[in-house]
Amino acid sequence: MEVRKLGRNIPVLLVGIGGYGENYVKELLLEKKRDDFELAGVVDPYPEKSRLIGEIKKRNIPIYSTLDEFYECSNADYVCISSPIQYHCEQIIKVLNNSGSVLCEKPLTATVQEGRKIQKALQDTGQIVSIGYQWSFSKAIQSLKKDIIAGELGKPLRFRTMVVWPRGYSYYNRNDWAGRIKDSDGRWILDSVAGNATAHYIHNMFYITGEIIEKSSWPQIIQAELYRANDIENYDTAAARIFTDNGVELLYLATHASDEWVNPRFLYEFEKADVFFDQDKDCRIIARFKDGREKNYGNPYADPFEKIWITMDAVRGKCTYLCGVEAALPHVVCVNGLQEAAGIVNFPEEIIKTGKDKEWNDTVVCVEDIVDVFLDCYDKWKLPSELKAEWANSFGEISLTGYDYFPSKQK
Repeated sequence: MEVRKLGRNIPVLLVGIGGYGENYVKELLLEKKRDDFELAGVVDPYPEKSRLIGEIKKRNIPIYSTLDEFYECSNADYVCISSPIQYHCEQIIKVLNNSGSVLCEKPLTATVQEGRKIQKALQDTGQIVSIGYQWSFSKAIQSLKKDIIAGELGKPLRFRTMVVWPRGYSYYNRNDWAGRIKDSDGRWILDSVAGNATAHYIHNMFYITGEIIEKSSWPQIIQAELYRANDIENYDTAAARIFTDNGVELLYLATHASDEWVNPRFLYEFEKADVFFDQDKDCRIIARFKDGREKNYGNPYADPFEKIWITMDAVRGKCTYLCGVEAALPHVVCVNGLQEAAGIVNFPEEIIKTGKDKEWNDTVVCVEDIVDVFLDCYDKWKLPSELKAEWANSFGEISLTGYDYFPSKQK
């Protein structure tokens, strides 16, 4: 299909206006930083649940229950999707087949095979699919990645990332898919600390080691430990060592099972420099070179909705889009690999307690000393089982070379 010639105002459709989708409503409807688009409608089966439904109705913006209902009477060049994970694949492909381009919230899909379907649809339609990892659209990350590609920091060696974000009863009961592996209709969800809440930070390790701006490196070997404290289907705690196809070692540590916060921090080691970030100390990415120089790349959280406008410009043909399917699919493969590599281990009941998350004023399930264990793992580049944590289990490693289907045993 040929991309339609665009007039002055691009018709934009929002799919999902509750939860995180409310941010899109605010940015496009209330903030409206630009005047080169018009909101053609919103799609949501439960629009009344959105806190901004009044603003939408006040402006007489059409409301549809499904994409099919929208396409029966209208069309849009640009569609922003903030629906649950299990609907990403079918909705993205439907938009592409109706000559539209997409900005979809992370993750791309639940499974690698769904990602491959989207790749095929992209080839057939020639449209655009951006995935909303906002760090990937930030000036800080783009500047860092360009320096890496140019060889300014030398060869990437090993990266480590840690996040402790308490998530409690309200979080897991806010909808019918949080913490689920499949929905009631059998669709894969794989919602987890790695697949959703902290997806930005594991994706970023793949993204900045991609050989070009539009691509990421791929997980090749993975060793994973998955744990659960909450009463959910999937895991709320993950520790993994991953080797990429370009030989970089990644260590990832994340949990929701705590009443203490450790915001995202990372250390990326290169031949010529170490790159640091610690949100709790300083929201700037700093490179310290071995010759004594320092470079400040800035705050990766600045302008979190730049992804909307960069993708809109790409739809107009004014620029290339920065994080598409090729860049986002390695994270999906990694999350699938985590699930394949390790069984989910329940934390012993005697170390589980109930606490209070002061930031969200929510009751949370906590694992005693989980923060101390993870900080020790982070400092020593180790997994919990390697430090002999009493509750830890090791599952060995698996290869993800040529991995194309989840779960592989059903291939």
